[in-house]
Amino acid sequence: MVDAVTMTNVGYTLSSEEHGPDALIEQARRAEAAGFDFVSISDHIHPWVTAQGESPFVWTTLGGIATATDEIDVGVGVTCPTMRIHPVNVAHAVATVAVLLGDRFTFGVGTGENLNEHVTGERWPEHAVRLEKLAEALDVMRSLWTGENTSHRGDHYTVENAKLFTCPDEQPTTVVSAFGPKAARWAADHGDGLWCSGPKGDVVDAFENAGGSGPRITQLHGCYAESESAAVDTIYETWPNGSLPGELGQELPTPKHFEQAAAMVDRDDIAESATLTDPDPEPWIDSFETAVDAGFDHVYFHQIGPDQEAFFEFFEDELAPKLG
Repeated sequence: MVDAVTMTNVGYTLSSEEHGPDALIEQARRAEAAGFDFVSISDHIHPWVTAQGESPFVWTTLGGIATATDEIDVGVGVTCPTMRIHPVNVAHAVATVAVLLGDRFTFGVGTGENLNEHVTGERWPEHAVRLEKLAEALDVMRSLWTGENTSHRGDHYTVENAKLFTCPDEQPTTVVSAFGPKAARWAADHGDGLWCSGPKGDVVDAFENAGGSGPRITQLHGCYAESESAAVDTIYETWPNGSLPGELGQELPTPKHFEQAAAMVDRDDIAESATLTDPDPEPWIDSFETAVDAGFDHVYFHQIGPDQEAFFEFFEDELAPKLG
């Protein structure tokens, strides 16, 4: 058996693409009772594929989570504050949630996906422009979070005499998403931490070598079920997008396009991927340890599919005793 892992926060994914707002609020409460250190909730207007079936407004759901929980940390992983919602409005939402949750709250940001951001009719730009917009949006939001009157005339945004009267006492911790070393260096310059997916040690190294500090957060995907074949079937039906290669996740515009691309994915692709499907605890613990060894201090599990209670029980009985 694997020795216990210590000094790392263990988290649980609130998947807005798969669950409605009431279910997500209850899952946050259940995660706190199960002993998780934090939860992270996704921010989408569309699911990746239609079979996932949901996409509640994250900021409303967070209000419910704030009242349903007492101690568990809560993060948004992650929001794109550049196209679908103007950064003034995102700053307003973040400030209110930060007041409700206090120091339990972490705000994650990224350059987004076409899937979510094209809906206002604005052109989906190349990555360099998305980074420019994100940097400017961060400047706008941080100015507003001071509670001072803010005006801004930049390359991408205009703000006229805006003031947030409901503000947290301190600037919200704002962690930047990065999936490669180049983006990690950008995150080091602009963020209060690093947000990632998978145990990517080269990303952590690039972040730290560029002077980055703060939490280093990553997500591990899996499906706990009574058998590996049942887990693979669930992933194949509800999360085939996880096996799509390259930058398709950033570029495809609709769930229908993701479904068309996912037609190239078969069950063997899922079984051979890094997505966890074994009903035994050891592979889950090994994957967690690999992320810790890569330098992440916050590691959270995404249980794919409708059966969240089975994973909670698996965590309580099998994982938690070995993860701390």
